[in-house]
Amino acid sequence: MKELWRAAFVIARRDFTAVVLSRTFILFLLGPLLPILIGFAFGGLGDKISSTDLRPVVGLALTGQDDAAIQRAHDRLSQRMGEQSLPRLRRVPATPSPRVQLARTDSEVVAILSGSIAHPVLTGKAEDLDKLQGDISLLSTAAQAERTLRFITVERQEVSRSLGAQAQGRLIIGRIAQVVMFFLTILLAGMILSNLVEEKTNKIIEILAAAVPIDAIFLGKLMAMLAMSFVGIAFWGGTAFAIFEAIGGHATRLPTPAVGWPIFLMLAVLYFGMAYTLLGSLFLGIGAQAATVREVQTLNMPITMGQMLIFFFASYAVDHMGSPAEVAACIFPFSSPFAMIARAGQDATLWPHLVALLWQAAFVALIIRVGVLLFRRHVMQSGGRWWKNLFRPATG
Repeated sequence: MKELWRAAFVIARRDFTAVVLSRTFILFLLGPLLPILIGFAFGGLGDKISSTDLRPVVGLALTGQDDAAIQRAHDRLSQRMGEQSLPRLRRVPATPSPRVQLARTDSEVVAILSGSIAHPVLTGKAEDLDKLQGDISLLSTAAQAERTLRFITVERQEVSRSLGAQAQGRLIIGRIAQVVMFFLTILLAGMILSNLVEEKTNKIIEILAAAVPIDAIFLGKLMAMLAMSFVGIAFWGGTAFAIFEAIGGHATRLPTPAVGWPIFLMLAVLYFGMAYTLLGSLFLGIGAQAATVREVQTLNMPITMGQMLIFFFASYAVDHMGSPAEVAACIFPFSSPFAMIARAGQDATLWPHLVALLWQAAFVALIIRVGVLLFRRHVMQSGGRWWKNLFRPATG
């Protein structure tokens, strides 16, 4: 057993240095940052677009007194309801008639308000009138009741703590942790399949198998990819924290998980390790059956879809703490890491996490054992089809 682990560490060190010290690993680290940069770029574009005033323009062809009353009512309501809640107003001449003015091609006015605030007349296309009629009625009512209309002042009573807001914030933290863990697991575990098939195609596996036990190859590759994943997470997490601080963010603005941030982050690392090891072992065991990249893609699709269904199951359980669905999600090994990290955000009790980690570790050991058997049976059959060799007796 000692020799097995020593050989596994040798394989792990070989794979880890080969991946981390390569130029492609830098591109791999920068890859997830590109969507963030694109998001900022599109966010700035969206702010620019949203800042463009796209409200319809209503022309005012009222008498001077009614015109001023409508303008004052518009300003007063806009302060309370928001600048974008009401259409823009623009003075237009009383002559020619509204129908003639609306026929001009150089005008931005979509409708014209004439008459008086007591009997307003709105001229425009039917679809525009349907949208503007309620706003003009509100403005006319506010203008007519200008002397009597007063907004009631609401008395404020501030509290330092709200259990409802706290529960909502912890629920959000649990959901964010689930999503981050899921995408990191899918993103990083998939590398195992391509790495394994590449070495099988180049006959490197046969050379390694001649030097060390096949079980050590399996464990070493799993440990190397897990270590490489933590390097990537440390880089992405550090970059995200630096950006967060650079834009003026503070950790105190984030809701505090029920177990506290130190324990929550520690549990997040442990649960990610469990989720990655479970999926990585499955990928290694099944990936040993594939001989080509096409077979890897064929195998990867059902595994990924199954993992997504598991994630949706765990995500559903977040809103139903203590329900049978949530308990089942915590017990089922593949959904347990995602369900338990969400529980850590909402429940301060720690002993369920110890039980869950022990249960997940036991299942990880079982999956690794099954994966090692599959790996040992088929890893030397690089040139054959895995479905033809599936039930063939193991050799060597």
